[in-house]
Amino acid sequence: MATGRILAFDWGLKRIGVAVGNGLLGTCEPLCILRANNGAPDWADIKNLLLEWQPALLLVGEPINMDGSDGEITLRARRFSRQLEGRFNLPVTLVDERLSSREARLRRGEQGQQDPIDADAAQVILQTWLSEQLTN
Repeated sequence: MATGRILAFDWGLKRIGVAVGNGLLGTCEPLCILRANNGAPDWADIKNLLLEWQPALLLVGEPINMDGSDGEITLRARRFSRQLEGRFNLPVTLVDERLSSREARLRRGEQGQQDPIDADAAQVILQTWLSEQLTN
């Protein structure tokens, strides 16, 4: 398990949610939402986040279909994860993100907030990964 800082990404065609966590403490929180153009991020924005937060590990949500199959969006999210790894030479792990957006919407609904949920979905992805590490 990574014991340093972790950044998680909820990749999307228009927005990329980002959450930050601490592998040692098992904590995480939503960080920000980056704009994307048909899935392409502004790589300078990501570089700035990495310089600021100095993560030891990057997580990318893997949008697998409910039946376990891959869709076009799954392949594009995997491509984003490979680009992250190649551009920044940091370890990247894919995390099954099924129902993460639903969970984030439920949390937001309980708080009465209507803003985009992308950073909250990234937090759910990070929490999922942290929980899995504790059980392994």
